[in-house]
Amino acid sequence: MRKIRKGDTVQVITGEDKGIRGTVQRVIIGRRRDGTRDPNDVRVVVSGVNLVKKHQRRTPDVRTQYGIIEMEAPIHISNVALVCPKCDKPTRVGFRVFEDGTKARYCKRCGELID
Repeated sequence: MRKIRKGDTVQVITGEDKGIRGTVQRVIIGRRRDGTRDPNDVRVVVSGVNLVKKHQRRTPDVRTQYGIIEMEAPIHISNVALVCPKCDKPTRVGFRVFEDGTKARYCKRCGELID
């Protein structure tokens, strides 16, 4: 279970886009050379954050966009903090395991369950 998931609202806490809030579109887990997952290289794509310009060539496929397009580039997960829906502030995330064995995330600032 990840602390930050797709659909969460996060705030950038460091870098060029510091203070900007957005929704997580994708969570990208890095790979090592041998093809196994690298848990230390986790990145997220956040809407409206880390915008880059890409020069896209025209292709025979009709549906592709071409020219200079602006897109969101991945940002390392350590540079974003989850925004608590209750207290509306960036917070650290903890986990609680209940008696029936289910696991849930909670806000370490206010103690409220996130999901």
